[in-house]
Amino acid sequence: MNRMRTRLILLHVVVLSLLAVLAVRLWQVQVMRGTEFVHAAAETRTRDVVVPAVRGQILDASGRPLVRNRTALVVSVDRTRLTRMDDGGLAVLKRLAAVLDKPVKQLQKRIRPCAAGVTRPCWPGSPYQPIPIDEQVSTREALQILERQEEFPGVTAEVQAVREYPQGKAGAQVLGYLQPVTQEELEKRDGLKAGFSGVDLVGRDGLESIYDEALRGEPGLRRVQVDRLGKVIGIEQQVAPTTGDTLITSIDSRVQAIVEKAVNGAMKRAPRADGAAGVVLDVRTGRVVALASAPGYDPAIWTGGISEKEYQRLLSDKAGRPLVSRATKGEFAPGSTFKVSSVSAMLRAGYPLNGHYGCPGSFMVGDRPFNNFHGIGLGTLTLHTALVKSCDTIFYKTSYEQWLRDGGLRPKKAPKERFANMARSFGFGRPTGIDLPGESAGRIPDRTWKKDMWATTSAENCKRSRTGYPEVRSASRAAFLKRLAYENCIEGYLLRPGDAANFSIGQGDVLVTPLQLASAYAALVGDGQLRSPRIAWARVRPDGQLVKKIDVPVKGKLPLSPKERAYIKGALSEVASDGTAAGAFSGFPMDKVRVGGKTGTAEVWGKEDTSWFASFAPTSKPRYVVVVMVSQGGMGGQTAAPAVREIYEGIYGIKGSKPVSPVQKLPMIKRDGTVAR
Repeated sequence: MNRMRTRLILLHVVVLSLLAVLAVRLWQVQVMRGTEFVHAAAETRTRDVVVPAVRGQILDASGRPLVRNRTALVVSVDRTRLTRMDDGGLAVLKRLAAVLDKPVKQLQKRIRPCAAGVTRPCWPGSPYQPIPIDEQVSTREALQILERQEEFPGVTAEVQAVREYPQGKAGAQVLGYLQPVTQEELEKRDGLKAGFSGVDLVGRDGLESIYDEALRGEPGLRRVQVDRLGKVIGIEQQVAPTTGDTLITSIDSRVQAIVEKAVNGAMKRAPRADGAAGVVLDVRTGRVVALASAPGYDPAIWTGGISEKEYQRLLSDKAGRPLVSRATKGEFAPGSTFKVSSVSAMLRAGYPLNGHYGCPGSFMVGDRPFNNFHGIGLGTLTLHTALVKSCDTIFYKTSYEQWLRDGGLRPKKAPKERFANMARSFGFGRPTGIDLPGESAGRIPDRTWKKDMWATTSAENCKRSRTGYPEVRSASRAAFLKRLAYENCIEGYLLRPGDAANFSIGQGDVLVTPLQLASAYAALVGDGQLRSPRIAWARVRPDGQLVKKIDVPVKGKLPLSPKERAYIKGALSEVASDGTAAGAFSGFPMDKVRVGGKTGTAEVWGKEDTSWFASFAPTSKPRYVVVVMVSQGGMGGQTAAPAVREIYEGIYGIKGSKPVSPVQKLPMIKRDGTVAR
């Protein structure tokens, strides 16, 4: 009996102890940490969904869409969720492939991460964001996925905005393209992670890249209630996204189409041409009216993901590297178009503006003869006629004289380098600063550049001076290269007299971009101020409210007086009627629109000449500067000049088409987002 009572007492003690512990625990849960657990419980039945903003449009100067959005049903896959499944999500992908009528291997390739050795298609974005695998889904296919979510975990189907390009290939390199955000960008770019919706794309090139933040807008937030299976049963809170700004550009889509046609036609007329570019600037504002590069491509190729074959073609030399803009990134010897800089250097060096200069068929630069075109002498000329007829020997002589004054092969401590420094004053040798990424600087091969180049290449040149070029099949070519390597090994740091002579006529090592040349000519025939060209004109809200007008900055002034600029402009004004471009402009109505300019034919070792024509019109009060370059196009007067003529004929309606009137003011965007006509 006592033993039984003792056991009952112990049992009571144990039960009371357990009840006491339970009471204390309940007090902790309900009183001490009640708020915390209420919040945790709420978290388990709500989900925060970041809602992407609609990306802003890109319009031309009249409000015509260059890039706009269209709505599309997009199916996306959460790769992270699939990989956590026992079979790696294979069963889900098989069911999805059946719905979308696509091979399951194709879907597997679309969701694999891009990495070294992984060919496209692959996913270049963050591994934690949904991966779009089909952007052309029908309503029926989307409903099959949404109504059977238990069969498609990690798969979503929703309406999203997709980029559309109404002008097709026109200006593809200017507009740029979009790609998924990478995990590295989310970590590095301030503010991007906080406002990242999970399906956002970022600009990778062109205007899409430069104005990415403004175009992207601000994402919204949707807090939804879900059941235990994760199915949405209601919306608890919603903050609407803010649509990105509309970007209005100075591009005139009508002129852009004219330029695209002209440069592509020029390439077809030159059998060995491998690329071309066309630039149209508004002389009075410094804004870009058209910017074309050929070959081009259709930017819609990026929508929905790009295949490895398509991607490699965009970068292929055989295809002409369509992804690269030759207008801003291509560097070429400018030929005689460069003489506007050289004649300006002569004036600053003290050569008289109204002097007379001999133009023999050949001039000895050191111990080497440098010849005029076909070795033809033109007698005694003024600088005016030297530009019209494109005499070379006048510039050989004056550049050689300046080279000697700077000390020749034993340069003075502070050589003046008149020709090189004048070229810099025209904006050559540095980017123009246009609002596009990756612009090339060109090259001014002065004495400093020669030393730097020698320091970089002397070891290889010295090696080749001994071993030669056994891989070169041509014996004469191999011998020439070996001799050149020896010269560069021994004295490659010296600016030779031939270097100076070649520089004066835009040959040798000097390189410019078509945009640099257009900018220089705009300053020369305009007000003398060198501007940094702009494509973007203004940012406006979708309801038409002006956010910011984008001004064109002035970055320098040509060191020429108005009289000197007028003299050079007057000479260039006769090139198309009486000079080296007269053949190309035969029959052109100069009485209606007088065109001025300068042809250029730049020699390239082992290739056809680079064809140039830099022009302006009307000559009395220039409105446009038009520059066309055709790589391996031959003579400037035979390939580039006819293309420029075609552009002016289109702009001024000379062949019966409607003239293109310059756009004077920003288009008006109405409150509903449409353009007032």
